[in-house]
Amino acid sequence: MRVVIAEDLALLREGISRLLNEQGFEVVAAVADGDAFLAAVDEHRPDVCVVDVRLPPGFKDEGVRAALEARRRIEGLPILVLSQYVERTYAAELLSDGRGGVGYLLKDRVAEVRDFVEAVRRVAEGGTALDPEAVSQLLGQRDDGPLDELTPRERDVLGLMAEGRSNGAIAEQLVVTEGAVEKHVSNIFMKLGLPPSEQDHRRVLAVLTWMRG
Repeated sequence: MRVVIAEDLALLREGISRLLNEQGFEVVAAVADGDAFLAAVDEHRPDVCVVDVRLPPGFKDEGVRAALEARRRIEGLPILVLSQYVERTYAAELLSDGRGGVGYLLKDRVAEVRDFVEAVRRVAEGGTALDPEAVSQLLGQRDDGPLDELTPRERDVLGLMAEGRSNGAIAEQLVVTEGAVEKHVSNIFMKLGLPPSEQDHRRVLAVLTWMRG
């Protein structure tokens, strides 16, 4: 699995590269800014990218802008964004096309090797991976909007869906049956007005609705 990394801090960039290489990935490019990232994407057409939210020269949202441009150039290109803080707008922007292959993790999560590697693989396979801390903070902000009709348990399920967990993993976390989770997921889709479709991205769309509040 071929990876392009964009991270301005040399030590972290090298650490992520070494970690992913050790876990069986092939890091084909590791760069420090958005322009170099887009050039690497065009050259290597990777399977997944790991991108810092803030890159030179402004250290604002250059990484997110580069990630969005990369997904425009290569439709559905899997992108895992790293951020120092929880910034809901950036994650929502990446999810806004209704497709999977998007992750948003806090940088501290890189130190948790198993979780980080699992998130990279999940995103590469077209899933989503939102940082548990981001999920926790954002759930605390959900006081109104289209999610009012969800029960507390359905909100729990949706929060775990946002982390990218499968129905089986959600069932294990909540200590319920997988069948019960499937019922909750179906209710969530129904209440959020997400009918079945040929290209079923309803989990991603549900997470996007949740993030928008």
